[in-house]
Amino acid sequence: MNKPLFFLAVALISFQITAGASTDPASETGEIKKVIEKAYIDGLQNWGDTDVIRQYVVPEFVMLRLAGNEIQKLPIETWISNIEKQKAAYPGGPPYPATAKYLDIDVVGTAAMVKFELHRQGQRQFTDYVALYKFEDGWKIVGKTFYRH
Repeated sequence: MNKPLFFLAVALISFQITAGASTDPASETGEIKKVIEKAYIDGLQNWGDTDVIRQYVVPEFVMLRLAGNEIQKLPIETWISNIEKQKAAYPGGPPYPATAKYLDIDVVGTAAMVKFELHRQGQRQFTDYVALYKFEDGWKIVGKTFYRH
């Protein structure tokens, strides 16, 4: 094989390896947990800073809820409005703050699904499935489904 052809082959192989490389899922889990903790646990569940919620939750976010045999949608701004009402009624925060027990974080490229249990007073209340995408400025929550225990 002549030198120019050899270097072209090496360059093409190198390009394919680089183009096919994705972010290591294990290195993303810490960032994903941070988003879940700040925006979802501290923010949405424990009535935290709504600016932080909006920073890590996309405006198109929707929670899907199965009621009977129907799907009901809760947009993020409706949820934030409900939080603001709760804050006014209980200025000290929720009577029973929520914590998360992570069960699975599945990351493929720029998509992730997090499965965790939401606990209050040491009791499991919900199993949540939260979907995220990684944008140029980091991971953001895009949707949610859940099961109430």
